This record gives sequence, C-alpha cells and structure tokens, in this order.
Amino acid sequence: MKTRIKNSRRPFIVITLLPILLIIASCKQNEGQAQVVSVSKTAIKPPSVDIHIAVMTNNIKAVKQHIDAGTNLNQKDPLGGSSPLISASLFGRTEIAKLLIDAGADLNVQNNDGSTALLTASFFCYPEIVKMLLDKGADKTIKNKYGSTAYESVAAPFNVVKGTYQSIEKMLQPLGVKFDYAHIEKTRPVIAAMLK
Repeated sequence: MKTRIKNSRRPFIVITLLPILLIIASCKQNEGQAQVVSVSKTAIKPPSVDIHIAVMTNNIKAVKQHIDAGTNLNQKDPLGGSSPLISASLFGRTEIAKLLIDAGADLNVQNNDGSTALLTASFFCYPEIVKMLLDKGADKTIKNKYGSTAYESVAAPFNVVKGTYQSIEKMLQPLGVKFDYAHIEKTRPVIAAMLK
C-alpha cells in the first residue's frame, strides 16, 4: 500500500516541480541574450523584464505593461511550456492572475505536463484563483498527462498526499517556498467542492 501511495505521488511531483525548475532554468539560460518580444500595435513598449519573470517575482507593474504593450499572454516558457497564467496559478499570484484573465489570456492552455491554470491553482490550493477561472469558464474536465483533472488533484484526503507536498516543498526550499499545511489541508475539500 505504501509503495502504491509513493508511486501515486510521483506524477504530482513531476507536474508541479518540472515547470518551476524549467522556468528558472530558462530564465538563467536567457541572461545576457536579447529577449524576443512580440511587436505591439500601440506605442507602448513592453518592459525589459520577461513576462514569466514578472509573474514569478510578482512584478504587477511589469505585467500591466506587458498587457498594455500587447505581449502574447499565452506565450509559453521555452522549457516547461507554462503560460504566464499557469505560472501565476502556481505561485498564488491572485492579482496577476486576475489581470491576465481579464486581459483575455487563454484559460485552458496546457503546459508540457498537460496541466492548466485550473489544475495548478487547485493542487496548490488557491481558491480565489480557482473561483476566477471557473467564473470565466475554465474547462474543469481537462486531464493532465497523468490522467488527473483539477478535481482529482484535490479529491484524495490530505493525509494521503501530504508526503507529495512535503517532497515538493523540500525541492523548492532554495527558492524560499514554504507551504502552509494547515491551509492546504483545510482548503483541499473546499476546492474539491468548487470543482464538482
């Protein structure tokens, strides 16, 4: 039984960690290189910071500038394939997620693991982002490459998946990530009910 539970955690670890690590690697890889930015039809120029970096660092001003400049809001990071909205959902950037949603970002873009913003926000227990996505019509039936929908990512009891969160947190500690387990345990059933 323990082996089955440990094996069932692997897809969630891969789903959540790989995009983060790939974004970071991509950002480091692009240091010193000219950034390719979509050409805007307006006179407003995008900021020098990449939209993915702006989301990760919670740089709301830069995200607004990207929106105003007409940057492609569905632009995927080159390694993990996450859109800015998926990244906002991963890091719990509620205000940025709202800006991107209101600006017309595609709600159902999937990253390389098949995760959407809804799957990501659900698993990481950001109910405000989940609600915004559902209110705007995000598809809750989309499955990732491991066969899980957003609902299935939060349906299991917390004690069954706590080890998954602990593994993810341990891998992300160098980035300063620390999970609030009491919040996650309390919020998983709330999000599951929202997704039914």
